[in-house]
Amino acid sequence: MTAQPTPDHLVTDRSLLSTKAYGTGQHLAARQSLYRWQTPSHDLPGIVVNELADVRGAVADVGCGNGKFVARVREDRPDLNMLAMDVSHGILATIPGAVVADAQQLPIADGALGAVLALHMLYHVEDQAQAVRELGRVLAPGGIAIVSTNSQTDKRELEQLWRQAAGDVLGIQDGPARVQLSARFTLEDAPAILGTVFGEIRTIPLPGVIEVTDAEPVVAHLASYEAWADKMGVPFRETIERARERVNETIQAEGSFRVTCLGGMLVCR
Repeated sequence: MTAQPTPDHLVTDRSLLSTKAYGTGQHLAARQSLYRWQTPSHDLPGIVVNELADVRGAVADVGCGNGKFVARVREDRPDLNMLAMDVSHGILATIPGAVVADAQQLPIADGALGAVLALHMLYHVEDQAQAVRELGRVLAPGGIAIVSTNSQTDKRELEQLWRQAAGDVLGIQDGPARVQLSARFTLEDAPAILGTVFGEIRTIPLPGVIEVTDAEPVVAHLASYEAWADKMGVPFRETIERARERVNETIQAEGSFRVTCLGGMLVCR
């Protein structure tokens, strides 16, 4: 089953991103929480800290969201001047010193940073080429950009679940696809987009399998897309509840519900 591409404006709408989608950290935390059931478990902030081993000076997390990576870098590398920024004012409320900023026009001087992070966020940027140029502009010679996203194949079981549940609600064979955030900037597309600025790109693949014996983590993940509910072409809450029933049916029949994941980090110089 091939998921349909997500229209750009649904994923890049600034007003929606800064209010319904990321006005608080609630929905992002729900999406992140599903990975607690992944094997192997990847310590993403730890990977970032390791990649920053030779970095000195200032580091910016552009599109820092709820500050998960900012907090870890500040804890493990207090010698770094860790800058937190995001387009949504609301999600920054609990992050000390965070500022509202647009990845397409960073409020940072040329060559000021030893490293810049853009983690699971470039798919939200309208002009990705401009954002990548900005990532390169703010780096000092020898600096690194650490970028992350998901593969085109990531969590296909959730896409199938959504379409089946939506089809059940609508009384048709297969319902419409849900909004897929990373479709605009996948692990497969990223090297070409980043390669317009960076000459060296190293990919760290992060595969895994999520296995749950309770439907709630999966339901919470699907429900975290509520900001785009009116764009999905189905009654959102009814589809969520039907998905819950389908997950429970699979758990009863097979003992668990499994989701195959593939994300990755790209270290760019």
